[in-house]
Amino acid sequence: MCAVSHDKAYEIRPATADDWPGIWAVMEPVIREGETFTWDRDTDEDTAHAKWMKEAPGQAFVAVRTGDGVVLGTGEFHANQGGGGSHVANAGYMVGPQYSGQGVARALCAYSLKEARAAGFRSMQFNAVVESNVRAVWLWQSMGFRILATVPEAFNHPEIGYVGLHVMYQELSSP
Repeated sequence: MCAVSHDKAYEIRPATADDWPGIWAVMEPVIREGETFTWDRDTDEDTAHAKWMKEAPGQAFVAVRTGDGVVLGTGEFHANQGGGGSHVANAGYMVGPQYSGQGVARALCAYSLKEARAAGFRSMQFNAVVESNVRAVWLWQSMGFRILATVPEAFNHPEIGYVGLHVMYQELSSP
């Protein structure tokens, strides 16, 4: 999948081992900021690598700038649960702050929906969309996700305190 971002073109593709330094450069500031992901703010690189780099039927993927291969953003999807719940995908995305507002997150999400459907997942569920992350909530809703529930005060935002976490869902079984 290729997407255009203002004057720069980028490609979304499966991540390789060589992409990890660029992925970590995107992930680390997002994790340390602690405003949009439920990960511990002191997560180290090895732990992040083990959590992010998924294998089939899941997948880690990157948005890389055409020409120089700079990682603009990254995403991953995997089974939300095991056993009887393994037909539902879960996903996460992180975009470098300097690339925010350029359509990278939308392209990463669209890629994951397509690939999760192709991998046989019947739906996708986001377990923990931070309520105060209004740009992401709006984006996921514009892409067909709906809020199923909000768990009140389930996320301790470092600046504004306790806020809700949305559980969001989209069916994938029909193209």
